[in-house]
Amino acid sequence: MIGIYRNSFKNVPVLTVVDSTKQDQPLPVFIYFHGFTSAKEHNLPQAYLLAQKGYRVILPDSIYHGERDEDMPKQELNFKFWDIVYQNLKELQDIKDELDRLDLVKDCRIGVGGTSMGGITTSAALTMYPWIQASTVMMGSPKPVDFAKKLIQDVEKTGIVLPIKKEELDELYRSLEGIDLSKQMEKLYGRPLFFWHGDADPVVPFEHSYDFYNEAIEQYKNPENIRFLREVGRDHKVSRFAVLEMVNWLELVL
Repeated sequence: MIGIYRNSFKNVPVLTVVDSTKQDQPLPVFIYFHGFTSAKEHNLPQAYLLAQKGYRVILPDSIYHGERDEDMPKQELNFKFWDIVYQNLKELQDIKDELDRLDLVKDCRIGVGGTSMGGITTSAALTMYPWIQASTVMMGSPKPVDFAKKLIQDVEKTGIVLPIKKEELDELYRSLEGIDLSKQMEKLYGRPLFFWHGDADPVVPFEHSYDFYNEAIEQYKNPENIRFLREVGRDHKVSRFAVLEMVNWLELVL
């Protein structure tokens, strides 16, 4: 029987989805981050499918989301986007450390994935953590500098006066270069990486991940380790088809 357990790792509320007969055993682990304004519970379908295949799946709530919601106005939350991503990156290491301390990881097999903001987090994490063995990016951007500039342009088009000075924006872009996977592809180290993106996505540009993939595949000695799944006409919503393909792919590589 698959169990869903509510717990926390270093004050990060998570759901752990795992075969209840194996919950105390070391297992391959997959950590999956939700999207902006979403919550950990929204990713239970893929977690359940992975748990059926023998994985321990960890679904964290990002800061200002889910159990950590502070009822912040949407406009204010929008300007916290990159703070949330950076906090995700810090807490990813915290979760990994706690899993190691509890001896819950089998043979160092840890994968990381996410949807939208969670996919952006995942791509950035690959620049920081060589212990990640496989990743899935569901309609996320591996180009945070370009995506940050797009977000600012979108706000400016609405006529809203940005509460951020140009100097602060320039500093943000410089900071994001440090976690921009497209600017340091050598840090992929040939690790298995799966992309899914709908080509009609109005939120996260399809071209960010697709162009990245076409450049990154040249660096893979084993091209089968990197896969891009394009879904024609799909907008900013992960399909069941995408979830099933992600789960099947992960079973092969992690």
